Amino acid sequence: MPGQRDQVLGVSIMCRLPVGVQVYGLRDLLENTPGNFLSVMERIKAMGYDGVELAGLYGLQPAYVHDVLHELGLTPIGAHVPLEDMMADLGKVIEDYQTVGVEYLAIPYLSEEYRPQGPRYAEVLAEMDRISEELQKSGLKLMYHNHDFEFAQLPDGTLALDDMFSRFEADRLLVQLDICWAHVAGIDPAAFIRKYGPRCAVVHVKDYVKTDDPKQLYQRIGKEEEVEPGGAVFFEDRPVGFGQILWEPILQAILEAGTKWIIIEQDEHHGLGSLEGARRSREYLKILGW
Repeated sequence: MPGQRDQVLGVSIMCRLPVGVQVYGLRDLLENTPGNFLSVMERIKAMGYDGVELAGLYGLQPAYVHDVLHELGLTPIGAHVPLEDMMADLGKVIEDYQTVGVEYLAIPYLSEEYRPQGPRYAEVLAEMDRISEELQKSGLKLMYHNHDFEFAQLPDGTLALDDMFSRFEADRLLVQLDICWAHVAGIDPAAFIRKYGPRCAVVHVKDYVKTDDPKQLYQRIGKEEEVEPGGAVFFEDRPVGFGQILWEPILQAILEAGTKWIIIEQDEHHGLGSLEGARRSREYLKILGW
C-alpha cells in the first residue's frame, strides 16, 4: 500500500506509486500530426510510464485513443479539460472521456475573472458544483490543478486555493497539486500534501529553474496576461531532478498522503526535445526507486 514499507531480507524498501505523463508536454508531436499518437505512446510505454493524462484528443476519436492505450498497457488516468468546455457541453465531455476510460477530469486553469479575487468567482463556484455533481453521477471525479496565483492571500489571510477547496466536500473536488507552481509561490509542497492527504489523488511532478521574480509566466503556455514591468525574465522548465526542487521529502509526503498517481509534466523543453525530457524525468525517478 502507498506509504508503507516492505521488509525484504531486513532491508527497508519504499513502495512506489504508478507514474504517468501529462500529454500536454508532448503536444508538439501531436497537435498537427495526430497520426503520431500510436508511435508516441509506444515510446512513452518503453520509457517505463504506467499511464497518461490527456490534454485534449487532437481530433482523434475517443474510442481510438482508448484502444491504443489499452493495447499498449497504458492507463488513461485522466484529462485536463478547460472549464469553459465543461460549462458549454458537459454531456459531450463526459461521453468522450468515459469512452477513453479515464477516472479523473481536471480543471487546468482559471482566467482572472474566475479566480477567488475575481468578480465572477461565485459564478464559477456554482458551475464547478454543477459539474462535479454530474461527473459523480457518471463515475468520474473532478480535480482542480493549480498554478501559483491561487496561493495569493485573501483579505482574511486565507490562501485563495484553500478557500476554493473549503467550498466543496473532499470527494466533490480533488486536489491536483502542481509541485512546480506551489514551489514558485513559496509554498512547501510536502506540507501542503500532508494537509490535504488522500484528497491529493493525483499530483503533478514538475521541475524548473528561475532567478529572482520573473514576470509573465503564463504567456509561455499561451495565456494572455497584462504585461508587468520589472522582474527577471529567466524561468525555464526542466526534467524532474534537473531543476531546483529537492524531491525526496516531497515524494515521501506523497506516499504518506495516500496519493494514487504521480504525473510528470514539462510544459516547455527549451531545445531538449519533448520525448527526451520525458525520458530524463522518468529515469531520474527510477534512480529514486520509482
